[in-house]
Amino acid sequence: MKAMIKTGITLALIAAIAATALALINSVTAPRIAAYDAQVIQNTLAQVAGGFTVGEAQESDDVSVSALYALTDENGQNAGYILSLIGNGYGGAMTIMASYSSQGKLLDARLLNNAETPGLGKKAENPEYMEKYTNKDSIPLKKSELSSAEADSIGGSTVTFSGIAKTLAYGSEYVKGIGGK
Repeated sequence: MKAMIKTGITLALIAAIAATALALINSVTAPRIAAYDAQVIQNTLAQVAGGFTVGEAQESDDVSVSALYALTDENGQNAGYILSLIGNGYGGAMTIMASYSSQGKLLDARLLNNAETPGLGKKAENPEYMEKYTNKDSIPLKKSELSSAEADSIGGSTVTFSGIAKTLAYGSEYVKGIGGK
């Protein structure tokens, strides 16, 4: 009985020390991680803004749109929006930052947080990957709507392609709904 109590107390002390160490490490790293995440968002906003001025973040009540940033031209006129979109890919939820004209035309996009398959779906993180969606009259939702070279580039990652396409198309419709407001 004494051995069990001694073992229990020892394990409780080890657990308490480990929990304290983890809390201390978290208190040191959490602000750095938050600062890094904020910097990634700022860099991505600059990349997809297309030379327009990016406004302050506005929260959205929409489940698929976590934030909205107005884009203005050099005259201060509304030029479109950048949306922080939440979509679903092969690896689950993914965050996409996409810019749209005020008419809903996709200008540029970047895949941020995701758990897609390395070597397949992870290719969507490359800016060149998003070119198959941008500056087109409509966002391609099927491989058959792509050129043969573009269709070959998504081989093995059809779920990722479809998830991104549906999310970007939703963003386009969202922007069309708010127009130049």
